[in-house]
Amino acid sequence: QVHLVESGGGVVQAGGSLRLSCVASGDTFSNYATAWCRQAPGKEREFIAAISWSGISTRYVDSVKGRFTISKNSANNTVYLQMNNLKPEDTAVYYCAVPPRSHVFVTSAGGYKYWGQGTQVTVSS
Repeated sequence: QVHLVESGGGVVQAGGSLRLSCVASGDTFSNYATAWCRQAPGKEREFIAAISWSGISTRYVDSVKGRFTISKNSANNTVYLQMNNLKPEDTAVYYCAVPPRSHVFVTSAGGYKYWGQGTQVTVSS
């Protein structure tokens, strides 16, 4: 069982930056991959980035490549999402998520079992 808490969302103008944090508690976080997903109003939840349990491997969807960076600090059980050059279409609730098993690297939202409560990101034009 993994418990996740996101923070760092807010309102920012287009071109601005935000850093999201996801703090995990419960099972051994260092054995789990972690993803960031987002859900805009009226749309399905979308996978945007993931980092492996070791922190060595990362994946991004094309729409955020070069703008977003996912990183991990296993010492404090935290995964970050640095978001630069934000666009209005990035507006959504952002969630961190962990898959049902350790040492599994998943690149779709449907493969994740444990979710945080989400943090709202709003980008104004």
